[in-house]
Parts: sequence; C-alpha cells; structure tokens
Amino acid sequence: MSDRAPLQLVPGDLRPPAPPARRHLLSVADLERSDLERLLTTARSFALSQERDTKKLPTLRGRLVINVFYESSTRTSASFELAAKRLSADTLSIKASGSSAEKGESLKDTALTLEAMGSDAIVVRHPASGAPRRLADWTSGRVINAGDGTHEHPTQALLDAFTIRQRLVGPDQRGQGLDGLRVTIVGDVLHSRVARSNVLLLDTLGAEVTVVAPPTLMPWAIETWPCKASYDFDAELRKSDVVMMLRVQQERMSAAFFPTVREYRRRYGLDTGRMALLPEHAIVMHPGPMNRGVEIAAEVADSPRSTIVAQVANGVTVRMAVLYLMLGGAAEGLS
Repeated sequence: MSDRAPLQLVPGDLRPPAPPARRHLLSVADLERSDLERLLTTARSFALSQERDTKKLPTLRGRLVINVFYESSTRTSASFELAAKRLSADTLSIKASGSSAEKGESLKDTALTLEAMGSDAIVVRHPASGAPRRLADWTSGRVINAGDGTHEHPTQALLDAFTIRQRLVGPDQRGQGLDGLRVTIVGDVLHSRVARSNVLLLDTLGAEVTVVAPPTLMPWAIETWPCKASYDFDAELRKSDVVMMLRVQQERMSAAFFPTVREYRRRYGLDTGRMALLPEHAIVMHPGPMNRGVEIAAEVADSPRSTIVAQVANGVTVRMAVLYLMLGGAAEGLS
C-alpha cells in the first residue's frame, strides 16, 4: 500500500469500513502492527463465515478483480480468484503465456488496457522486483502484489501469520500478536520473496525470527534485516516454535549455490530425525510448492505437525480480507 496515509481497516465485526486511505498492497513494510492486527482479525471473521453451508457473500458485487500472472502459480492465483468469487466480485484471469505480453506489450500498456476494462483491483505477479509498484503508478484501481521477483509476497506472509496464530495462539485471536514466538525460516533465503515478507511481518507482530541458510544462499545484507542469521540448523530447531522451510529456487539461479542436492538435504533438509529435535508444540510450515525429499521429507510434510494444507485453506480467507478491505465492501450476510 502507498506511503501517504494510515490504512483504514474494518474491526472484527466487519462493519462497513471507511473508504481505504491507502490504495495498494505492495509491501509488508507499508503496514503497521495495528493494520496487520485488524486485517488478521477480519480474516478470522471470514474464516468463520466459510464454515457455513452458503459460503458466497454479496460484499463486492459489481466489482471487477483482474489477476495478471507473468509467472506460473497454482495456490496464489487460484486462491485470489476464489476469494474474489466468494465475495461475489467479477473476476478475470490473464496469464503472460498467450497474452499480448508475449508479443512485446509493455507493462504500462497492459495497465492502461486493464484500466480501460474498468478494473477495480489488479492482482499481479511479475518476475521483476518492483513491477507492482510501477503498475500502481499507471492505474486508478487498487494493485495487490502477488509476488514480484525476489522482492516480496505480502499476502503469503499474512496467511502464514494467520496460520501461526490459528495453531499456536488459539481460536480467540483478536488483539493478539505473535510476541515472543520463535520462528526459524530455512533454505533459499537469497531468492525468497516469501522470506523477505515474513521477516518483516513477523517482526512487526513481535516474533523473534531467525533465518538459516548455506552461506551462498544467505543475502549479503542480512545484517540489515530485523532478524538473526544462523548456519546451524540443528541448534535453531531445538528452540523454535515454528520452522518454515523454503524451496530451493533453481529457476532463479545462474550458478551452482551448493555442491549437490544430497549435500543440501543432509545439511538443511527437514527429515523425521531433525523434526524430533523440535519442541513438542512446534509446527512445520512451507509456502509451496514443495520439493519433497529435498528441503522437506514426505513424512514431515504429511505429519500432524505440518500446517501446509491449512496454509492453502487460509490463503483464501486472508485474501478475502485483503480484497474486502481494499475495495470497501459492505458487510451484508456477515455476523
């Protein structure tokens, strides 16, 4: 969201919000703790609404949400589309493959085209860091960053925080942050927009964050991040409430960052032996897609301590909250 004014977020009872003072969701850095708390509380209300037989709500009827994905996606694109449909918005999904982007159309011209279609919100994923911010300069509608290069992925961090509160804070989450919880993020931190957004968001909510990676996959300016950096995975596991595994992003690598997959798995993979080092209450997370048998063993991914499936489900309700708050929907049908 932009830097100009505080975000107006609706309280937990989902009364109609004031018109949003900020127009875009571009970076977690644009959000303060009070913004995050209200957003997560709103998501909690939507989660409760989705337990009903009738899940569709009339809150954004007549609004147009356009998903524009220049990179492949399953979870994010599908959950944004489903979130918009659950709120009764009209939706349109565009992929770079088969679109005018393949013919060389610029991002600006794409933005002007979507503007002419009457878009109220554009959800964009792009391989270039900063692309959503440029798009926001060229459209009068809302822009939501669904992942830009190696920069950020704000809604993934929001759904991760929501999942942590769901599992470790309890059902009554209103007014509670993540103060004192110890979160360890492990793997390809260098190329991970999920890691960047999570470090910022979890720190804002009061968690103690540690990132663990091989030296070659640790960002060079990690000392400027609001977290601790470590290379000793086993030592950090013993004191973690949450361990979040990251995929090795081979598609973003132009060189060899570790000797072999086997060596990476031995040093930084989470298997059943390593999971036994975790405190009994600790949970295991992964933003997906997973490389089973590389950063995470199948037995760990499918264990009761894994929140991976819950993260997918929570992605829908968190993105419902984002769309609702940004587009200023009314609250008919919610209690």
